Amino acid sequence: MDKIRIQGGRPLHGSIRIGGAKNAALPLMCAALLTEEPLVLDRVPRLADIRTLKTLLAQHGVEIAIAEGIEIEGQRLTLSAADISSTTAPYDIVRKMRASVLVLGPLLARFGTADVSLPGGCAIGTRPVNLHIDGLQKLGAEIEIDGGYIRARAPKGLTGAVIRFPFPSVGATENLLMAATLARGETIIENAAREPEIADLAHCLIAMGAEIDGIGTDRLRIQGKEKLHGARHAVIADRIEGGTYALAAAIAGGDIELLDFPAQYLGALSDTLRRAGVEVEPNGGSTHVRRGNSRVIGVDAMTEPYPGFPTDLQAQYMTLMTIAEGAALVTETIFENRFMHVPELARMGANITIHHASALVRGVPALKGAPVMATDLRASVSLVLAGLAAEGETVVSRVYHLDRGYERVEEKLSACGALIERLAE
Repeated sequence: MDKIRIQGGRPLHGSIRIGGAKNAALPLMCAALLTEEPLVLDRVPRLADIRTLKTLLAQHGVEIAIAEGIEIEGQRLTLSAADISSTTAPYDIVRKMRASVLVLGPLLARFGTADVSLPGGCAIGTRPVNLHIDGLQKLGAEIEIDGGYIRARAPKGLTGAVIRFPFPSVGATENLLMAATLARGETIIENAAREPEIADLAHCLIAMGAEIDGIGTDRLRIQGKEKLHGARHAVIADRIEGGTYALAAAIAGGDIELLDFPAQYLGALSDTLRRAGVEVEPNGGSTHVRRGNSRVIGVDAMTEPYPGFPTDLQAQYMTLMTIAEGAALVTETIFENRFMHVPELARMGANITIHHASALVRGVPALKGAPVMATDLRASVSLVLAGLAAEGETVVSRVYHLDRGYERVEEKLSACGALIERLAE
């Protein structure tokens, strides 16, 4: 099992090209199930989660061609779902990645049947799929839970309906948006999630022939079509990867240019970083992030649905606050059990007190290098960032979590002056 070793205390200088968004690429790949014609996706990141979904789609019968060496970051996938041989998503694949449940809506909408394993819990919370199921039932599906599987049937097809979520769910919004494109009549999704990745999915579906209004708002209106056609679409830049490297510059000091990454993609993080004393400036289609020799200032943060502070940047931001001047209260409102990085940061000298869904972080002058263990995707990269600022050597184990969401992280940081390497075992 690979480890990553970091010698801390070196500021970062240089540029990092931000790749395509994993959280956009996954639903886009599932959208290929909606048509018998090929869907071509550019700027798809090379990540473990992408490989897992390719395995799942291939067992459904999707033919996937991969083109490397494209002029932009990432790879080009051509997905053809003309000959689907199975509408069952088995447990042994779905259990590896919760996003696998996104095949449910497309399979049901196009073929009238889908058997998808319940994804179960994960390290950062249970993340129930009841909103997916309730929404599909409103579209006319008959669904039962049997043997650990969601067994959905719509032999006469789906019919448009008004669906209102009790809270904005990204996955449920994506699943129902895809299903509604092939439902008869009009579907309205109220209190829909507004993440840029959902807008990216909607734009791809429109390129495939779908009719969708309200993109970027919490009210989506979809006019169902009898069928969709193929299209070509480029995945948007990964705002979580970009935010992570912006925080790396803030933690280690120095300055980094985030290439192919518009500043607006940082969203709420930009204002929070500026209040903490970090410079964040747009530079054409890229973003410049800089912190001088002074310590950052403690600034509170609370995770919220988009456009609020992203839960996927909470662990990385907390790491920044461990070396801030003063204190900061970091509150997690999206997922339970997402403070598992705290004991590992404490091993490095961080002063953090947890009370229910909040963590009071009292800044210390410096972290100390230590052996630490990753527990989930975002926690793993937060420990890498901590190692950049720590005195001495930090070794992060169980970095297979990291490979689910970050491509060549050690190479990108090393190119900016970090002393970081991967240790193969």
